[in-house]
Formats: sequence, structure tokens, C-alpha cells
Amino acid sequence: MMEDKEILEKNDTINEVLENSTDENAAAETNTELTEVEKLTAEIAEQKDKYLRLMAEFDNFRRRTAKERLDLIQTAGKDIVVSMLDVLDDCDRAEKQLQSNADIAVQKEGIQLVFNKIRTTLQAKGLKAMESINTEFDTEKHEAITEIPAPNNKMKGKVLDEVMKGYYLNDKIIRFAKVVVGN
Repeated sequence: MMEDKEILEKNDTINEVLENSTDENAAAETNTELTEVEKLTAEIAEQKDKYLRLMAEFDNFRRRTAKERLDLIQTAGKDIVVSMLDVLDDCDRAEKQLQSNADIAVQKEGIQLVFNKIRTTLQAKGLKAMESINTEFDTEKHEAITEIPAPNNKMKGKVLDEVMKGYYLNDKIIRFAKVVVGN
């Protein structure tokens, strides 16, 4: 019986060891599952943080570019206006001369100088007058005001007179020429 008792005790010990190892394996599996869940949760939190930072950075970029664009629009004409200030000063001097000097030839010469300065300043900024008279009528460049009989057959379909000049700014049309066309 003693042997049976020893066998039973050994059996109980083996069962306890097995139960403990099963509990440890179950706990290890649970810990592994928890660790994976924790890793995934941490990864999601990290990705969410990256996303929020990226969105904030994009929002800041959008605001900054909108502000820069507004500043650019508000000061776009500044360069031209500053260059035209010299011409405005010349206009003021010419006005004073008109009031104090009675010599028409001198007045004419002064006014012609102011006109030339205006043209030169605008040409330096990229403005170019469109040559239209005696050219073929082109709907891409001209706006026909009226048609009149052509003095000869060669002038049919050509620009006979220019009511308003057309202009290019850096080779882009900014105003169409208003013209009279021969028919």
C-alpha cells in the first residue's frame, strides 16, 4: 500500500506540475496576445500622431501660401508704379511750365519729352505696342469696330485704320487693337 500511496503522491505531483505548466502556457499565450495588441495599439497611436502632425503642417503651409499670394497681389503693381513716379514728377514740372511760360514751342518740346519717357519706361517693363495698320485682319489680335470699302483690292481684309492700339505685355496680348477693316 505504501507503494500505492507513493504512486498516488507522485501522480498528484505530476498533475500539479502539468496544471502549473498549462497555466503558465496559457498565461504566456495571453501575454503574447496582449503584447501583440499593445504593439498594434501603439503603432496605431504613432500613425495617428504622424497624420495629425502632417495635417497641421499642411494647414500651416496652405495659410502661409495664401498670405504670400495676397501680399503678392497687393504689391504686384508696385514695381511699375515706382518706375512711373519719375514720369509723374516730369508731368508736374511740365504743368508748372505751362502755367508760367507762354512759348508754345518750348511747351510742346517739354510735353513730347514726358510722352517719350512714359513710352520708354513702359517698354522697359515689357510693354510693346501692336502694329496693326496695313496688316491682315486677325481675330486673335484685332477687334473690328467697323468695315469700310477698301480703296483697292489689295487692301480687302486688311486693317485700314486703328481706333485704339493693341498692346503686348511680355509677348502676351493684354489689349486687342480696335480697328477699321477694308471690305
